[in-house]
Amino acid sequence: MRLLIADDSGLLRQMLAETFTRRGFEVAGEAASLPELLRTVAADPPDVVVLDIRMPPDHRDEGLQAATWIRSRHPSIGLLVLSHYAETSYAVRLLEIATRSVGYLIKDRVQDTDRLVDAVRRVAQGEVVVDSEVIQRVMHRHRPVDPFRDLTGGEKQVLALMAEGRSNGAIARELNYSLKTVEKRITAVSRKLGLPQDDERSDINIRVLAVLTYLRNV
Repeated sequence: MRLLIADDSGLLRQMLAETFTRRGFEVAGEAASLPELLRTVAADPPDVVVLDIRMPPDHRDEGLQAATWIRSRHPSIGLLVLSHYAETSYAVRLLEIATRSVGYLIKDRVQDTDRLVDAVRRVAQGEVVVDSEVIQRVMHRHRPVDPFRDLTGGEKQVLALMAEGRSNGAIARELNYSLKTVEKRITAVSRKLGLPQDDERSDINIRVLAVLTYLRNV
């Protein structure tokens, strides 16, 4: 698998490159700014881009700008965005840009190489990965009106794990449920939140809709 690493910190780029190389990935290129990233992708598209949310020239939301550009021109490229901030607004914007093969991780996760590598592989396989810290922030916010008030405790657990990008099998193992129970609860969650079923919106994965609903209601 060919990766491109984009971050203005040369030290972090080097650390990530060494980590990925040790784990069997090919680091096909690096970039230190938004313009350099776009040029590099255009010249030699990788399988996955691992990029910072904030880069030169303005250190604002260049990672999201890059995600928009890359997804519009190279929809098959996976996107794993790294951020110092567990901001739900960033995660929502990212998932509005890309509904598959996309991930949002807190930068601290780069020290957990197994977790980082797993996220890259899942993104490459078309999955959606959202950092658990973002999910926990949502769960602990106090809201005047709880959009999840009709969900049972078990359904909320399933939704939270869906929002992290867990597969049905992984959710079943985490909660010690049968696969059939997980499927039933996902169906109940989508019905109670008013989410369209897959056959109604085949272009958008039901999990992404669940994540967006979950993150928007903070």
